[in-house]
Amino acid sequence: MEAQGLENFVHLSELCGEITLLEEEGFHMTELFLNGMVTYGPLILGLGLLLGSAGLPIPTGLLVLAAGAFARQGLLDWTTAAVVALAGVVLGDLVSYGLGRLGGGWVQQAMERKRSLWDQALARFRRYGALAVYSTRVVLTSLDVPTNLVAGSSRYALGRFVAYDVAGRLTWLVLYGGLGYIAGQQWPVVSQAISQYGLWLGLAAAGAAGLYVLLRRVWQGWQPSGQLS
Repeated sequence: MEAQGLENFVHLSELCGEITLLEEEGFHMTELFLNGMVTYGPLILGLGLLLGSAGLPIPTGLLVLAAGAFARQGLLDWTTAAVVALAGVVLGDLVSYGLGRLGGGWVQQAMERKRSLWDQALARFRRYGALAVYSTRVVLTSLDVPTNLVAGSSRYALGRFVAYDVAGRLTWLVLYGGLGYIAGQQWPVVSQAISQYGLWLGLAAAGAAGLYVLLRRVWQGWQPSGQLS
Protein backbone atom coordinates (compact mmCIF):
# COMPACT_ATOMS: atom_id res chain seq x y z
CA MET A 1 0.00 0.00 0.00
CA GLU A 2 2.83 2.38 0.93
CA ALA A 3 4.69 1.48 -2.27
CA GLN A 4 1.58 2.30 -4.31
CA GLY A 5 1.22 5.62 -2.50
CA LEU A 6 4.87 6.47 -3.15
CA GLU A 7 4.47 5.57 -6.82
CA ASN A 8 1.43 7.84 -7.09
CA PHE A 9 3.32 10.67 -5.38
CA VAL A 10 6.29 10.35 -7.72
CA HIS A 11 4.03 10.28 -10.77
CA LEU A 12 2.08 13.28 -9.52
CA SER A 13 5.31 15.19 -8.94
CA GLU A 14 6.25 14.56 -12.57
CA LEU A 15 2.83 15.85 -13.69
CA CYS A 16 3.17 18.98 -11.58
CA GLY A 17 6.57 19.57 -13.11
CA GLU A 18 4.96 19.48 -16.56
CA ILE A 19 2.18 21.82 -15.44
CA THR A 20 4.72 24.58 -14.76
CA LEU A 21 4.91 24.85 -18.55
CA LEU A 22 1.17 25.55 -18.63
CA GLU A 23 0.79 28.30 -16.05
CA GLU A 24 3.12 30.64 -14.21
CA GLU A 25 0.48 32.01 -11.83
CA GLY A 26 -1.67 29.98 -9.48
CA PHE A 27 0.60 26.95 -9.75
CA HIS A 28 0.63 26.28 -6.01
CA MET A 29 -3.18 26.28 -5.92
CA THR A 30 -3.32 23.88 -8.85
CA GLU A 31 -0.72 21.61 -7.28
CA LEU A 32 -2.68 21.64 -4.02
CA PHE A 33 -5.86 20.46 -5.71
CA LEU A 34 -4.08 17.83 -7.84
CA ASN A 35 -2.39 16.38 -4.76
CA GLY A 36 -5.71 16.49 -2.92
CA MET A 37 -7.51 14.65 -5.71
CA VAL A 38 -5.01 11.80 -5.57
CA THR A 39 -4.83 11.71 -1.77
CA TYR A 40 -8.45 12.35 -0.75
CA GLY A 41 -10.38 11.48 -3.89
CA PRO A 42 -13.22 13.07 -5.86
CA LEU A 43 -14.38 15.33 -3.01
CA ILE A 44 -11.41 17.61 -3.64
CA LEU A 45 -12.31 17.72 -7.33
CA GLY A 46 -15.86 18.73 -6.41
CA LEU A 47 -14.59 21.39 -4.02
CA GLY A 48 -12.26 22.85 -6.63
CA LEU A 49 -15.03 23.01 -9.23
CA LEU A 50 -17.43 24.57 -6.74
CA LEU A 51 -14.98 27.32 -5.81
CA GLY A 52 -13.94 27.91 -9.42
CA SER A 53 -17.47 28.18 -10.77
CA ALA A 54 -18.38 30.44 -7.85
CA GLY A 55 -15.76 32.92 -9.05
CA LEU A 56 -12.40 32.05 -7.49
CA PRO A 57 -9.39 31.86 -9.87
CA ILE A 58 -9.13 28.07 -10.02
CA PRO A 59 -8.43 26.32 -13.37
CA THR A 60 -11.52 24.11 -13.42
CA GLY A 61 -10.95 22.79 -16.94
CA LEU A 62 -7.46 21.66 -16.00
CA LEU A 63 -8.82 19.85 -12.93
CA VAL A 64 -11.36 17.97 -15.03
CA LEU A 65 -8.69 17.03 -17.60
CA ALA A 66 -6.51 15.74 -14.77
CA ALA A 67 -9.44 13.83 -13.25
CA GLY A 68 -9.99 12.03 -16.55
CA ALA A 69 -6.33 11.09 -16.71
CA PHE A 70 -6.31 9.97 -13.07
CA ALA A 71 -9.40 7.83 -13.69
CA ARG A 72 -7.63 6.07 -16.55
CA GLN A 73 -4.67 5.37 -14.27
CA GLY A 74 -6.91 3.99 -11.54
CA LEU A 75 -6.26 6.87 -9.14
CA LEU A 76 -9.92 7.99 -9.15
CA ASP A 77 -13.20 6.13 -9.52
CA TRP A 78 -14.68 7.75 -12.60
CA THR A 79 -18.36 7.28 -11.69
CA THR A 80 -17.96 8.86 -8.27
CA ALA A 81 -15.76 11.61 -9.70
CA ALA A 82 -18.36 12.42 -12.39
CA VAL A 83 -21.25 12.68 -9.91
CA VAL A 84 -19.27 14.76 -7.40
CA ALA A 85 -17.85 16.99 -10.15
CA LEU A 86 -21.31 17.72 -11.59
CA ALA A 87 -22.74 18.47 -8.15
CA GLY A 88 -19.81 20.73 -7.25
CA VAL A 89 -19.72 22.75 -10.46
CA VAL A 90 -23.51 23.26 -10.59
CA LEU A 91 -23.58 24.31 -6.94
CA GLY A 92 -20.81 26.82 -7.66
CA ASP A 93 -22.79 28.19 -10.60
CA LEU A 94 -25.78 28.60 -8.32
CA VAL A 95 -23.63 30.50 -5.83
CA SER A 96 -22.52 33.03 -8.44
CA TYR A 97 -26.08 33.19 -9.85
CA GLY A 98 -27.30 33.91 -6.31
CA LEU A 99 -24.69 36.62 -5.84
CA GLY A 100 -25.89 38.27 -9.02
CA ARG A 101 -29.51 38.03 -7.94
CA LEU A 102 -28.92 39.38 -4.44
CA GLY A 103 -26.08 41.79 -5.22
CA GLY A 104 -27.63 43.66 -8.11
CA GLY A 105 -25.71 46.86 -8.85
CA TRP A 106 -23.00 45.98 -6.33
CA VAL A 107 -21.98 42.99 -8.46
CA GLN A 108 -21.68 45.15 -11.56
CA GLN A 109 -19.46 47.60 -9.68
CA ALA A 110 -17.32 44.72 -8.42
CA MET A 111 -16.85 43.56 -12.02
CA GLU A 112 -15.42 46.92 -13.14
CA ARG A 113 -11.92 45.42 -13.17
CA LYS A 114 -13.17 42.86 -15.70
CA ARG A 115 -15.47 45.19 -17.55
CA SER A 116 -14.86 43.61 -20.95
CA LEU A 117 -15.89 40.16 -19.72
CA TRP A 118 -19.00 41.60 -18.08
CA ASP A 119 -19.98 43.48 -21.27
CA GLN A 120 -19.43 40.37 -23.42
CA ALA A 121 -21.48 38.22 -21.06
CA LEU A 122 -24.26 40.81 -20.86
CA ALA A 123 -24.47 41.26 -24.64
CA ARG A 124 -24.44 37.52 -25.28
CA PHE A 125 -27.02 36.85 -22.59
CA ARG A 126 -29.38 39.54 -23.87
CA ARG A 127 -29.11 38.16 -27.39
CA TYR A 128 -29.17 34.41 -26.79
CA GLY A 129 -30.61 33.87 -23.31
CA ALA A 130 -30.58 30.16 -22.41
CA LEU A 131 -28.20 29.37 -25.27
CA ALA A 132 -25.70 31.77 -23.72
CA VAL A 133 -25.90 29.83 -20.47
CA TYR A 134 -25.23 26.54 -22.28
CA SER A 135 -22.44 27.83 -24.56
CA THR A 136 -20.52 29.46 -21.71
CA ARG A 137 -20.41 26.10 -19.94
CA VAL A 138 -18.94 24.29 -22.94
CA VAL A 139 -16.85 26.55 -25.19
CA LEU A 140 -16.80 30.16 -23.99
CA THR A 141 -15.82 29.11 -20.49
CA SER A 142 -14.11 32.41 -19.61
CA LEU A 143 -17.61 33.93 -19.60
CA ASP A 144 -19.25 31.35 -17.35
CA VAL A 145 -19.07 33.25 -14.04
CA PRO A 146 -19.94 36.66 -15.60
CA THR A 147 -22.92 34.97 -17.31
CA ASN A 148 -24.05 33.51 -13.98
CA LEU A 149 -23.89 36.97 -12.42
CA VAL A 150 -25.71 38.56 -15.35
CA ALA A 151 -28.42 35.87 -15.24
CA GLY A 152 -28.91 36.40 -11.52
CA SER A 153 -28.96 40.19 -11.69
CA SER A 154 -31.42 39.96 -14.61
CA ARG A 155 -33.78 37.84 -12.47
CA TYR A 156 -33.58 35.05 -15.04
CA ALA A 157 -35.83 32.13 -14.09
CA LEU A 158 -33.93 29.84 -11.74
CA GLY A 159 -35.42 26.60 -13.08
CA ARG A 160 -34.54 27.48 -16.67
CA PHE A 161 -31.04 28.53 -15.62
CA VAL A 162 -30.46 25.24 -13.78
CA ALA A 163 -31.73 23.16 -16.71
CA TYR A 164 -29.36 24.73 -19.25
CA ASP A 165 -26.55 24.91 -16.70
CA VAL A 166 -26.74 21.17 -15.96
CA ALA A 167 -26.92 20.34 -19.67
CA GLY A 168 -23.90 22.51 -20.41
CA ARG A 169 -21.86 21.25 -17.49
CA LEU A 170 -22.57 17.64 -18.42
CA THR A 171 -21.31 18.32 -21.93
CA TRP A 172 -18.25 20.09 -20.53
CA LEU A 173 -17.42 17.27 -18.12
CA VAL A 174 -17.75 14.63 -20.85
CA LEU A 175 -15.55 16.64 -23.24
CA TYR A 176 -12.81 17.60 -20.82
CA GLY A 177 -12.91 14.42 -18.76
CA GLY A 178 -12.89 12.36 -21.96
CA LEU A 179 -9.95 14.34 -23.30
CA GLY A 180 -8.02 13.69 -20.11
CA TYR A 181 -8.91 10.00 -20.19
CA ILE A 182 -7.77 9.63 -23.80
CA ALA A 183 -4.59 11.65 -23.25
CA GLY A 184 -3.59 9.73 -20.12
CA GLN A 185 -0.21 10.85 -18.86
CA GLN A 186 0.02 13.35 -21.70
CA TRP A 187 -2.96 15.40 -20.45
CA PRO A 188 -0.79 18.48 -19.62
CA VAL A 189 0.06 18.70 -23.34
CA VAL A 190 -3.65 18.67 -24.23
CA SER A 191 -4.32 21.31 -21.58
CA GLN A 192 -1.63 23.51 -23.07
CA ALA A 193 -3.09 23.07 -26.57
CA ILE A 194 -6.55 24.06 -25.33
CA SER A 195 -5.24 27.13 -23.51
CA GLN A 196 -3.34 28.29 -26.59
CA TYR A 197 -5.56 27.24 -29.47
CA GLY A 198 -8.99 26.46 -28.04
CA LEU A 199 -11.12 23.48 -27.15
CA TRP A 200 -11.73 22.25 -30.70
CA LEU A 201 -8.04 21.80 -31.42
CA GLY A 202 -7.73 19.88 -28.17
CA LEU A 203 -10.66 17.71 -29.22
CA ALA A 204 -9.07 17.12 -32.62
CA ALA A 205 -5.76 16.17 -31.00
CA ALA A 206 -7.43 13.84 -28.52
CA GLY A 207 -9.55 12.34 -31.30
CA ALA A 208 -6.46 11.65 -33.35
CA ALA A 209 -4.78 10.08 -30.34
CA GLY A 210 -7.86 7.96 -29.63
CA LEU A 211 -8.02 6.82 -33.26
CA TYR A 212 -4.34 5.89 -33.13
CA VAL A 213 -4.86 3.82 -29.96
CA LEU A 214 -7.93 2.13 -31.44
CA LEU A 215 -6.19 1.26 -34.71
CA ARG A 216 -3.17 -0.02 -32.82
CA ARG A 217 -5.32 -2.31 -30.68
CA VAL A 218 -7.18 -3.57 -33.74
CA TRP A 219 -3.86 -4.27 -35.45
CA GLN A 220 -2.49 -6.08 -32.41
CA GLY A 221 -5.66 -8.16 -32.19
CA TRP A 222 -5.58 -9.02 -35.87
CA GLN A 223 -1.87 -9.81 -36.14
CA PRO A 224 -1.83 -13.17 -34.24
CA SER A 225 -4.66 -14.56 -36.39
CA GLY A 226 -2.74 -13.52 -39.48
CA GLN A 227 0.33 -15.32 -38.21
CA LEU A 228 -1.64 -18.48 -37.47
CA SER A 229 -3.06 -18.59 -40.97
